[in-house]
Amino acid sequence: MRTDLFDFDLPAERIALRPATPRDSARMLVVQGDGVLRDRHVSELPQWLEACDQIVVNDTRVISAQLMGRRIGRETEPKIEATLIKRLDGSRWQALVKPAKKLASGDRIRFGNEGKVCLLGHLDAEVEAKGAEGEVTLSFTFHGPALDQAISDIGTTPLPPYIASKRMPDDQDAADYQTMFAANEGAVAAPTAGLHFTPALEAALRQRGVGINRVTLHVGAGTFLPVKVEDTAEHRMHAEWGTVPAETACQLNEARARGGRIVAVGTTSLRLLESAAQADGTIQPFAGETAIFITPGYRFRAVDVLLTNFHLPRSTLFMLVSAFSGLDTMKQAYAHAIASGYRFYSYGDACLLFRAREPHGIE
Repeated sequence: MRTDLFDFDLPAERIALRPATPRDSARMLVVQGDGVLRDRHVSELPQWLEACDQIVVNDTRVISAQLMGRRIGRETEPKIEATLIKRLDGSRWQALVKPAKKLASGDRIRFGNEGKVCLLGHLDAEVEAKGAEGEVTLSFTFHGPALDQAISDIGTTPLPPYIASKRMPDDQDAADYQTMFAANEGAVAAPTAGLHFTPALEAALRQRGVGINRVTLHVGAGTFLPVKVEDTAEHRMHAEWGTVPAETACQLNEARARGGRIVAVGTTSLRLLESAAQADGTIQPFAGETAIFITPGYRFRAVDVLLTNFHLPRSTLFMLVSAFSGLDTMKQAYAHAIASGYRFYSYGDACLLFRAREPHGIE
């Protein structure tokens, strides 16, 4: 499919730089299965669900993946900015670095400031390999829990580029950029649909009879990247690690058998559930990497309803929601949202999408 089919114009002022307060006061555009649009708020979510429906949230926790340092061991010591994107093992991470041209295999980078934190105040890493797209493999001097603690001590919250380019991250982001479900460390980007949840909303959903289930998908920085190729068939997805516990799979299958719907909170939960689903829709326990790429024409097996934020033009996420609700429907929904002042992206408002009644390709 042509990538330009998923393009649209978004005024810069529609990009949210801070979340709504309280979180569930964010607006929610309901997109019904027949394409009808309704303007609501996230706090009204229980009214759109039924007893026996099952919500699935992603309980990944964002790590302090933004590291600032300098190259050492050569005549000059240029500043280096690294964003960790994928853990490879106990001491190695794949990272995106700026400026990548200043680094070569074998170079050493010192992150942090002497005397600040992290044992001696800094954390060293060697550039083990360089990739073609600016990514490098960093081999750190610490390993396992010691490395995790060091990264936590000297790193900062890795805000998406469309926010970080407009303001500096601050202490408030450390709280704002975690969902209330965050438990399992490993993400470098938040599963942002989950940011809308509050204890009050959770209580209202449970009172309604809606179950809340957890999966884990460690979101990578690739979630922010636009698709640069002209044809979606040529796009390579970044793999992300996730798990669907046996208990969650069992709960969802039992609910489905009773006529309940599966409601994914976020595209991360949806992608993981679809990766774990069999052809008949049965969800199996899952642990491993997924690089599933969903575009119009995909037949959904597991998820019936999707709560998600508003996504970037030409992004794999806008392609996914177009597959879920229909490309024309989502273009109309986004045009309505832009005209109506909805707030976009990670800290923005939400969409509640009900799966299109018929499979959609190009409309």
